[in-house]
Amino acid sequence: MKEIVFLGDTQSVIKEWSEDVRKEIGHQLFRVQNGFNPEDFKPHKTIGMGVQELRVKIGNEYRVIYTVKFDDAIYVLTAFIKKTQKTPKQAIDLAKRRLKEIA
Repeated sequence: MKEIVFLGDTQSVIKEWSEDVRKEIGHQLFRVQNGFNPEDFKPHKTIGMGVQELRVKIGNEYRVIYTVKFDDAIYVLTAFIKKTQKTPKQAIDLAKRRLKEIA
Protein backbone atom coordinates (compact mmCIF):
# COMPACT_ATOMS: atom_id res chain seq x y z
CA MET A 1 0.00 0.00 0.00
CA LYS A 2 1.35 3.42 -0.95
CA GLU A 3 2.19 5.93 1.76
CA ILE A 4 0.30 9.25 1.75
CA VAL A 5 2.54 12.33 1.87
CA PHE A 6 0.98 15.71 2.62
CA LEU A 7 2.95 18.56 1.06
CA GLY A 8 3.21 22.05 2.54
CA ASP A 9 0.32 22.99 4.80
CA THR A 10 -2.20 20.52 3.34
CA GLN A 11 -2.46 18.35 6.43
CA SER A 12 -2.99 21.34 8.76
CA VAL A 13 -5.63 22.75 6.38
CA ILE A 14 -7.54 19.45 6.43
CA LYS A 15 -7.22 19.20 10.23
CA GLU A 16 -9.16 22.50 10.51
CA TRP A 17 -12.18 20.95 8.82
CA SER A 18 -14.98 19.14 10.68
CA GLU A 19 -14.56 15.57 11.85
CA ASP A 20 -17.12 14.33 9.31
CA VAL A 21 -15.19 15.91 6.44
CA ARG A 22 -11.84 14.58 7.71
CA LYS A 23 -13.26 11.06 8.05
CA GLU A 24 -14.67 11.12 4.52
CA ILE A 25 -11.40 12.43 3.05
CA GLY A 26 -9.51 9.75 4.98
CA HIS A 27 -11.86 7.06 3.68
CA GLN A 28 -11.48 8.24 0.08
CA LEU A 29 -7.68 8.47 0.34
CA PHE A 30 -7.67 4.94 1.78
CA ARG A 31 -9.52 3.82 -1.36
CA VAL A 32 -6.80 5.45 -3.46
CA GLN A 33 -4.10 3.70 -1.41
CA ASN A 34 -5.76 0.40 -2.25
CA GLY A 35 -5.85 1.05 -5.98
CA PHE A 36 -9.41 2.33 -6.31
CA ASN A 37 -10.68 5.71 -7.40
CA PRO A 38 -12.45 7.93 -4.88
CA GLU A 39 -16.22 7.88 -5.14
CA ASP A 40 -16.25 11.49 -6.42
CA PHE A 41 -13.22 12.84 -8.27
CA LYS A 42 -12.07 14.36 -11.51
CA PRO A 43 -8.74 14.21 -13.33
CA HIS A 44 -6.79 17.46 -13.32
CA LYS A 45 -4.72 17.22 -16.49
CA THR A 46 -4.15 20.99 -16.47
CA ILE A 47 -1.93 20.45 -13.41
CA GLY A 48 -0.31 17.24 -14.68
CA MET A 49 -0.84 13.63 -15.68
CA GLY A 50 -1.91 11.45 -12.76
CA VAL A 51 -3.28 14.44 -10.80
CA GLN A 52 -6.82 14.15 -9.48
CA GLU A 53 -9.22 16.29 -7.49
CA LEU A 54 -11.03 14.48 -4.67
CA ARG A 55 -14.44 16.05 -4.06
CA VAL A 56 -16.34 15.91 -0.77
CA LYS A 57 -19.60 17.76 -0.20
CA ILE A 58 -20.66 17.97 3.41
CA GLY A 59 -22.19 21.42 3.72
CA ASN A 60 -19.34 23.08 1.82
CA GLU A 61 -17.47 21.81 -1.23
CA TYR A 62 -14.14 20.42 0.00
CA ARG A 63 -11.35 19.61 -2.44
CA VAL A 64 -8.09 17.70 -2.12
CA ILE A 65 -5.74 17.67 -5.11
CA TYR A 66 -3.31 14.77 -5.15
CA THR A 67 -1.16 12.74 -7.52
CA VAL A 68 -0.84 8.99 -7.92
CA LYS A 69 1.79 9.05 -10.66
CA PHE A 70 4.72 8.10 -8.44
CA ASP A 71 5.42 4.53 -7.35
CA ASP A 72 6.54 5.38 -3.81
CA ALA A 73 3.63 7.48 -2.50
CA ILE A 74 0.41 9.38 -3.04
CA TYR A 75 1.26 13.06 -2.75
CA VAL A 76 -1.43 15.45 -1.52
CA LEU A 77 -0.61 18.71 -3.28
CA THR A 78 -3.22 21.07 -1.85
CA ALA A 79 -6.58 21.19 -0.07
CA PHE A 80 -9.18 23.94 -0.05
CA ILE A 81 -12.86 24.78 0.26
CA LYS A 82 -14.33 25.52 -3.15
CA LYS A 83 -16.50 28.62 -3.16
CA THR A 84 -17.11 29.13 -6.89
CA GLN A 85 -17.77 26.93 -9.94
CA LYS A 86 -14.17 27.23 -11.10
CA THR A 87 -11.16 25.82 -9.25
CA PRO A 88 -9.26 28.86 -7.91
CA LYS A 89 -6.17 29.76 -9.96
CA GLN A 90 -4.21 30.05 -6.71
CA ALA A 91 -4.95 26.38 -5.87
CA ILE A 92 -3.98 25.23 -9.37
CA ASP A 93 -0.73 27.24 -9.30
CA LEU A 94 0.15 25.89 -5.85
CA ALA A 95 -0.51 22.29 -6.94
CA LYS A 96 1.63 22.78 -10.07
CA ARG A 97 4.47 24.25 -8.01
CA ARG A 98 4.37 21.41 -5.47
CA LEU A 99 4.22 18.81 -8.23
CA LYS A 100 7.38 20.28 -9.79
CA GLU A 101 9.13 20.08 -6.40
CA ILE A 102 8.63 16.29 -6.20
CA ALA A 103 9.04 15.44 -9.90
